Amino acid sequence: MAHIRTLKIDDPAVCRNAFVHSDFEAFPKEKGKFLFELMQIGMDRLWMSRYSLCLPQVNIASIKPERTAIGFLTDPHCSVRYCGAEIHPGDIIINRSSEAHQQTETGLHAGVMSLPVDEVNTAIETIIGADFMQRLAKPFIRPGPALMSRLLRLHKAVAQLAHDTPEVLELPEVSRALEQQLIHLMVRCLAEGAGVEATSGARRHGEIIAKFEDYLAEHPDQPLYLAEICVAIGVAERTLRAACEEHLGMGPIRYLTLRRMHLVHRALRSADPSKTNVTRVVTDHGFWELGRFSVSYRALFGETPSATLRRPEPTAIDLNRPSALPAAEVLAFC
Repeated sequence: MAHIRTLKIDDPAVCRNAFVHSDFEAFPKEKGKFLFELMQIGMDRLWMSRYSLCLPQVNIASIKPERTAIGFLTDPHCSVRYCGAEIHPGDIIINRSSEAHQQTETGLHAGVMSLPVDEVNTAIETIIGADFMQRLAKPFIRPGPALMSRLLRLHKAVAQLAHDTPEVLELPEVSRALEQQLIHLMVRCLAEGAGVEATSGARRHGEIIAKFEDYLAEHPDQPLYLAEICVAIGVAERTLRAACEEHLGMGPIRYLTLRRMHLVHRALRSADPSKTNVTRVVTDHGFWELGRFSVSYRALFGETPSATLRRPEPTAIDLNRPSALPAAEVLAFC
């Protein structure tokens, strides 16, 4: 039996626990109406999701190690930079990193599928008859267009079925048939597609970004300076700038400021205004020039910090709306 969860989130502070297989941070880079729509479907072994994001932003995903997840774009007009690499429609990302960064300059429409780690190679050997774990060590796969198109069509159709008539997926024979077809197409795309190897420079930049993020997490409540960051993580300033531009789409200081601004926003949304105040929250996150901070905060979030503090804590909205779509229409894609 499938388990279905459909969410609509209008505040980036709520995104962290949206995905069941990863933590997810959303840091919009521009002011505007934030909207994150997500559908997740959990079958017996396969989990799948589809999501859309508005606004240019930087996202950080911390992948849980017990599952192997793949990601792909679901809109032919979208593009995204993932761990510094440009991802185009038709590409598959193999998400194995403990932490991965992606950046967009427009909205994003994407899909994810995952299987338990110990079942991925078993499924490949069963379907293809060979061990392809070496292929899965590559960060990206580029399947043939026809095969990828079949996967995208089925993935979309299953999500539509879950949205319109979720009770159909509660039928064991329907859920089992769809899961088998999704796994079959997923495995064929991984096994038959062309692996895209990351360059040594890209791998090195990824290691630098991981150290950079660890250092920021260890010092959330104090102002940091570029020179001391470089010394602490053992890289030259020029190298750190290049890694940040590649993975984050901005320099390290701008990213540090953006990240901490969102942490302040999140803290203000969850704080009790009768027990704290803006000054306390802001200075706890390392901002000391309150006038300048207030101007920058309003430019990014469209309101003053005090207005954020007074608003109630945000919640995700469940969007399940059953209607009617024949199961045979979905099974026709299989």
